[in-house]
Formats: sequence, structure tokens, C-alpha cells
Amino acid sequence: MASIQDFFSDNDKKEIKKAILNAEMDTSGEIRVHLETTCKGEVLDRASYLFKKLGMENTQLSNGVLFYIAVKSQKFAIIGDKAINATVPENFWVDIKENMRVKFKKGDFVPALVEGIETTGKQLKRHFPHHLDDINELTDEISFGD
Repeated sequence: MASIQDFFSDNDKKEIKKAILNAEMDTSGEIRVHLETTCKGEVLDRASYLFKKLGMENTQLSNGVLFYIAVKSQKFAIIGDKAINATVPENFWVDIKENMRVKFKKGDFVPALVEGIETTGKQLKRHFPHHLDDINELTDEISFGD
């Protein structure tokens, strides 16, 4: 892999973006995916840092979600903003991560991400339904580090 941006094919990127767009059609929540090659240190610390760096804590309703993956380090995290974490069931992120982990181990990265995004979107719809005046506050494009 020459660059982390080459980890997903163009079709893979389109499929992931489509999952984000579909999930966000039913919710005011904002979902992002960020990939890096490596994660030195604690994965939740890195994901929290990127959450802030990507401006995800600046959504109007504090309802952003970041799917962070460090490919070579084989680490990933899902971070939800404070309003989400206050409303979703206790093991919500753990359950999504475990379902994704099973698929990741098989190399099914795109299906794992799509399913995780869809599940997140359904939960966000319940607590943060889409309103007519909702605007897309964050890009739906996958972002890349190193």
C-alpha cells in the first residue's frame, strides 16, 4: 500500500460515503470515517484527539460520531459526542465494535464499516431525528492521516 488513501478502492470509498449519506438522511447526527496507517499509543486517546481536530465537537447538537481506524496497527475506535453518549444504551459502542471486529478479522473492512455506520444511524435516528432545517455540518468524505 503506497499510501493510506489507497487502502480503499474508489468504489469502496463511494460505498462508505453512501452509507454515511443514507444514515444522515434520517438523523441530525454527523458521522465521519478517518483512516491512518499507524496509531502510536492508546487508540481512544488518538480518536479523541482527531475528533477535536476534525471539528466534530462543534456540531450544534453535540451529536457527531467518528469511526477511527489505524490500519497497520490494527486498532480502531468509535467516538460519540457527549449528547450521543448520554442517550445511547450503555454497551452501544462496544456492541458495534465487536460486530465490526469480527468482520475486520476476515478482511471485510467495507462491510464492517457500512454495517457499523448503518447501526449508528438507526440509533441516532431514535434520539436525534432529522429535521427539515437540518444542514450537513461535516463532510461525508473519508479523511486520512499520515
